[in-house]
Amino acid sequence: MLLDSVYQTAAMPAERRFSANCDKIVTMSEKVHITGLKRAELEELAASFGEPKYRATQVFKAVHGRRLTSFDEITDLPKKFRAKLQETAEISSLTVESRYVSVDGTRRYLMKTADGYPVETVYIPSESRDTICFSSQSGCPLKCDFCLTAKLGLLRNLTPGEIVEQVIIVLNDVYGVGAETPHGTNLVGMGAGEPFLNFENLITALEIMSDEDGLFIVPNRVTVSTAGIVPKIYEFAQLENRPHLAISLSSAKDELRDTLMPINKRWDLGELMSAAKEFEGSLRRGERFTFEYVMLGGVNDADNDANDLADLLERFQLKRVKINLIPHNGAEQLDYNTSTPERVDRFKWVLESRGVSAYVRQPRGRDIYAACGQLAAKTVGSRQ
Repeated sequence: MLLDSVYQTAAMPAERRFSANCDKIVTMSEKVHITGLKRAELEELAASFGEPKYRATQVFKAVHGRRLTSFDEITDLPKKFRAKLQETAEISSLTVESRYVSVDGTRRYLMKTADGYPVETVYIPSESRDTICFSSQSGCPLKCDFCLTAKLGLLRNLTPGEIVEQVIIVLNDVYGVGAETPHGTNLVGMGAGEPFLNFENLITALEIMSDEDGLFIVPNRVTVSTAGIVPKIYEFAQLENRPHLAISLSSAKDELRDTLMPINKRWDLGELMSAAKEFEGSLRRGERFTFEYVMLGGVNDADNDANDLADLLERFQLKRVKINLIPHNGAEQLDYNTSTPERVDRFKWVLESRGVSAYVRQPRGRDIYAACGQLAAKTVGSRQ
């Protein structure tokens, strides 16, 4: 019942899109957001104006490769074609309301959709790589008890264009329009929302961003996190070119997970771990996947909890996994405490003593509400 209600309330925003069979244009609003169109769809658009296919490639390279944000900047297009595009299409649909900068260099962007819904994106710099954490929904319907985003509820799914545009906005802000990144970009679908409840739009956006004429962020540099939408894990496993998978777990006991993550009442740990085992069988050589475990002080961080987790992995014979331990990023609105560093280290030691690979994720951007579980469209922090 939970999943049914989620799908019923996850109403898609209005936008103009081209039909898959290329026969017609379905108009749902005044302008089409071309940032969310695949190359073939852009070719349809060009053809509808009597333009050759190569014009679509020019538009795609300008929007995704050079990260231009207005048609006036695409000077290699004929003026007549640009004028038609300006009348019927748009490149940018998101507006940056605020940008917050943490003491550790993390940036949180609070954006708004054209119809007024909040979207949050986080940029996390490091010496060897830059990571952009993007959102797949405005708000989230899953009501995880330890997550601030859950307080928003689901507002709506984001379109492919709105997902892609988040990345373009951040790259242009950090490096400048069209500038190359010094060491590439990693993406994590761990922002607001449950990505697997917006599965088709997510996959479309990732396909667009992987194009070598555009952002060229290949699946191997992308990780998508799910709270446990079991049917989509099976579907995800069948994708030929797929990102890495992370599954949010946070308890190895159904009773506790029912409270922490109510999605467990729809698909319990037995069903979830069976799907994880199936996914493990689809892994490429040398590849692993991740279970994320939010550490809640006095709730799920005892030695017994660590042993329960190791037992769960053993029972389903999961060997090509790693555990990502995430100290809870607390907030006044949440009735949970963060596990102490000593307790986190002890939990990690217990897992490793049982032969389980475990890592601790260092919190980033806590002071600006940019850390895991803190995205709730808050207007607090160091604003720039």
